[in-house]
Amino acid sequence: MTAENDIVLIYFEDKPLVFARIEEIKPDIKKNWRHVRLLLLQLPVQSVTWILKDAYIDGQEYTMNGKRMRLEKVVAPKDDGFVPEDKPKNKDNRQARPSGDKKVIPLSDRKPKT
Repeated sequence: MTAENDIVLIYFEDKPLVFARIEEIKPDIKKNWRHVRLLLLQLPVQSVTWILKDAYIDGQEYTMNGKRMRLEKVVAPKDDGFVPEDKPKNKDNRQARPSGDKKVIPLSDRKPKT
């Protein structure tokens, strides 16, 4: 089920159009309809409110002005936190970086251009 703070991909006529974050879902007067405030993740960023049925929020196709639309929830790939047992960990329980011939260059030593 799609909920507030989820990222969705909006399809227009079966073509991906724009990503959006669901900012708010509030009930409408009509049963099973909701006011859905979306933050369109485009330039410029824009906020819109659409009145949609529950089924439309969850991915069922619908029409707006005769054009087919659909929301698809974006699911991030799972980060399983896998760390091989033979790799040492630091005090924060993260994998330690190998100490080969790599150098750390401090940015504080950089001189401003004049």
